[in-house]
Amino acid sequence: MVLQIEQIRSILFDIDGTLSDTDDMMVQKVERILPPFFSYSQIEKRQQAARWLVMASESPGNYIYNLADRFNLDSIFIKLINRLSRKKKHRARRFWMIPGIQEMLPELAERFPLGIVSARDEISALAFVRQFDLEKYFPVIVTSQTCKYTKPFPDPLLYAAKRMRVEPKNCLMVGDTTVDIKAAKLAGMQAVGVLCGFGRRRELERAGADLILNSTTDLASLLR
Repeated sequence: MVLQIEQIRSILFDIDGTLSDTDDMMVQKVERILPPFFSYSQIEKRQQAARWLVMASESPGNYIYNLADRFNLDSIFIKLINRLSRKKKHRARRFWMIPGIQEMLPELAERFPLGIVSARDEISALAFVRQFDLEKYFPVIVTSQTCKYTKPFPDPLLYAAKRMRVEPKNCLMVGDTTVDIKAAKLAGMQAVGVLCGFGRRRELERAGADLILNSTTDLASLLR
């Protein structure tokens, strides 16, 4: 597949691994648990093991969530997540932004309507957006609670396209996992995979990515 740049009229972004460096936050948390199994002279191995564990957990997590979606059980999971989020509301949520994203967004927003399509719950998705004051760039924010089905179903992407008044074929979905790519293809959209999250080049290619970039920030020069 080859990305048809001239067809792009709007851009949709995933959050984790695409805008937010959430994956590295998760790796650090897992890494804290591993020292008893690794000597402190094996720092690199400990980091590699933590990253592998987080990567391995992501696919089963997506599978379970989408299985719940199919049987209309996702609302139970969402209620549980939201309840836990509210209990932690007193704790300041801190996210990391992928370097260069904040500089890229104003440039893209001048030329394209931008939107977010995330499998995160609404509370945490908005917490990320508001921490970095991104609401001015993303008038459309779609979470796991917006539609009956979430990614890899095409529903949230089609909903975003409708809200932005852009035909799906003229939308570009940018994400770091096969879930993002598959949802885009089912929605009739073009898809760019990025390697700054947990997606691997080979699996993103197999999922049907029209183009793969090392980082989301490479999108600016590509579309410039």
